[in-house]
Amino acid sequence: MLDRFPDRTPADRIPFVLQLVGYKNSGKTTLTAKLVARLKHAGYRVGTVKHDAHDFDMDRPGTDTWEHQAAGADMTAISSSSGSAILSKGPEPLSVLLAHMRHLDVVLVEGFKQAEHPKLILLRSPEDRELLRLANSLLAVVWPEAAALKPAIAVPVYDLAEDDAIAQAVFARIPARER
Repeated sequence: MLDRFPDRTPADRIPFVLQLVGYKNSGKTTLTAKLVARLKHAGYRVGTVKHDAHDFDMDRPGTDTWEHQAAGADMTAISSSSGSAILSKGPEPLSVLLAHMRHLDVVLVEGFKQAEHPKLILLRSPEDRELLRLANSLLAVVWPEAAALKPAIAVPVYDLAEDDAIAQAVFARIPARER
């Protein structure tokens, strides 16, 4: 997979990683999708990682990869002319997932609250204020219901509807890249 980018070797590439953290229904996925579209439009190679607190199925019964997993494979990879995927039986640390994305410019991570990467915190209500104690808070995005928190926030704060300003703040924090 990584050999498609011969000018960037995995050992010397570290993408800019930005975590989007917030509680359920705080807008993480919506904002992630908006940022991906803007980053792609600007020419960045973008990856995403999603932490899911629940079980999920990316495969379905009857496929070859499903049979491999059902037989006990700890990890299964699949590749075709239109894409590739790696399925693992157990959880993987964020560092392992990011290792597969070293050839990218930017990786947006939903969740993994305790990881040490820069964070964009989404605050839906005043009760979410504890998220501001997370390490490496970089930006905050506030829902109208949490507007009362704004004076106490020590990082730049944006309203949920300020898509352009949020995107510009993220762009400003991405290190210059070699092109």
